[in-house]
Amino acid sequence: MGLCFPCPGESDAASPDPEEKRAKLAEAAERRQREAASRGILDVQSVEEKRRKKERIEKQIASSGPPPEGGLRWTVS
Repeated sequence: MGLCFPCPGESDAASPDPEEKRAKLAEAAERRQREAASRGILDVQSVEEKRRKKERIEKQIASSGPPPEGGLRWTVS
């Protein structure tokens, strides 16, 4: 039959350092997040450019201050 325990003369297999294991797990989690974020997107660069452009426009709007009196313009032709 088989043995459940290693032979007394054998040393334990070197288990990875906890810090090293934690770093590998973090790296794998980041890779999974990147893959999930780009799932279904054919052109990732295009999507990133659009996101950056949208953030830049929102930042300009926020830094321009409050809109003038009323905030809306009404024109009648």
